[in-house]
Amino acid sequence: MSEEDLVPGGVVVRAHGGGGSAMADLLEGFVFPKILKKREEPLDDAAVWTEKLEPGARLAMTTDAYVVTPIFFPGGDLGRLAVCGTVNDLAVSGAVPRALSLALILEEGFELKKLERLMESAAEAAAEAGVSIVTGDTKVVERGAGNGCYAVSAGMGIVPPGRNLSIRRCSPEDRIIVTSFLGDHGTAVMAARNNVDVPKEVRSDVAPLTGLVEALLEAVPETRFLRDATRGGLSSVVCDLAREAEVGVELEEEEIPVRPETAAALSIFGIDPLATANEAVIVAVVPHDSAEKALDVLRGHPYGRNAAIIGRLSSENPGRVVLKTTVGGRRILTTPYGEELPRIC
Repeated sequence: MSEEDLVPGGVVVRAHGGGGSAMADLLEGFVFPKILKKREEPLDDAAVWTEKLEPGARLAMTTDAYVVTPIFFPGGDLGRLAVCGTVNDLAVSGAVPRALSLALILEEGFELKKLERLMESAAEAAAEAGVSIVTGDTKVVERGAGNGCYAVSAGMGIVPPGRNLSIRRCSPEDRIIVTSFLGDHGTAVMAARNNVDVPKEVRSDVAPLTGLVEALLEAVPETRFLRDATRGGLSSVVCDLAREAEVGVELEEEEIPVRPETAAALSIFGIDPLATANEAVIVAVVPHDSAEKALDVLRGHPYGRNAAIIGRLSSENPGRVVLKTTVGGRRILTTPYGEELPRIC
């Protein structure tokens, strides 16, 4: 292996996945300097958890795989996505994220300068979320067997005492809130994948939502349920809500925030914004008498400025989601069968 393979402008080679000196050079040159800012302890096969839990606190753990294509898209990239997606899964479970793992599957021939950019993005997202990347893995597959780079991240967090978010706590007359515009992430990735020009406002919303969630739960601890509207979008979340909570869901289309530019772009492909993936949109269910307070808190945060109350839960039609359209009609929403936009995260 030549020295050029280990400097910006070089590419990943099979030896980088072999566990020897080439892998050490790759990690020391392009990964560790970005995601491990302080490395006081030797790197063992596992990161050891030393934080003690206060009485009543619980551990939460989640994992996710990221196969988005293209790897770089307006508003984000695979590195930022791999951190934010897992952090947000913890946050909507009521957990405060503490540590992440990050595994990379690199394709032979992937440019090292791109790897460096991804690690910079991952590090920036982790810093914003207040979480550390403490362990990981790297594998290399032969040319043509990957997409340049795939990522898998797992996260661990702490659920504070007394916090109990659950879909089963939702009940009739509760209000449904979304925290931002719908459909931006899916539209941005789709446009980049198909070389479609869209207005500059249409960018991925990918962001860590720990601060937004903590602000909401501190101000409105009676919040019933949170979920991030990723694959399947809003439609998937509210259909799950209706089914699992055994309630009816009534949505007001005119209250649902969708950028006109996003709606126009999706209409070209016949895709419903309500079923399109997001990466920084939370669906929150709160008691009806707490809804305005929750809305004020969310709108006071940079990632919640466009939050809106979009509907309510009802004792009528349990298990069904009814959308009241802007023209006065009613439409039944169903769970999307699959992904209208595959490999969106």
